[in-house]
Amino acid sequence: MEDVLDLYAQPYDPARPVVCVDERPSVLRSEVRPPLPAKAGRPKRIDSQYARQGSCCLFMSFQPLQGWRQVEVRARRTSQDFAQWMKQLVDEQFPKAQLIRVVLDNLNTHTPAALYQTFEPQEARRLTEKLEFHYTPKHGSWLNMAEIEWSVLVRQCLNRRIPDAQRMAGEVSAWEQRRNEQQATVHWRFTTDKARCKLQRLYPQ
Repeated sequence: MEDVLDLYAQPYDPARPVVCVDERPSVLRSEVRPPLPAKAGRPKRIDSQYARQGSCCLFMSFQPLQGWRQVEVRARRTSQDFAQWMKQLVDEQFPKAQLIRVVLDNLNTHTPAALYQTFEPQEARRLTEKLEFHYTPKHGSWLNMAEIEWSVLVRQCLNRRIPDAQRMAGEVSAWEQRRNEQQATVHWRFTTDKARCKLQRLYPQ
């Protein structure tokens, strides 16, 4: 826990950016009956029934000190998907960085091994040399600031029925662009000192 909190306390370093990474499954749903539009004195009405249209997975990279995020819709969240997302992080999102410090949870695909399972050894080694993984504790994924971005995305964009991955990608892209233009970020206040005070039960007595 303190490793992640100390990382958040460091000033911005473009050569060593801190990036929070996470994935989130999302169910695709379509309407069974067309919604009734709003009229004077009566709000829009939506039928409680819907049809499931499968699911997709959203991948997010969030750089809190710059108020920047990127979200991509994928069909799955396998080791290969994670490895490809890390390659995109290195080669496209932060190509000039010396080292990318990545905050993530303990999902079994979030390991350097995923890169070796996906790419040739030379390529996997090139990528792992540019990545430094910082894991949140077990049951402590709330320490990943990407979790806060997910809650914003759900409230502002995903709190309705989206029928397919293509529509999902368009909606998420529009949300991402708006948030990046605003340079919206997370004002993190939980520090190592506060953790030692409020979470004394987690420390040996």
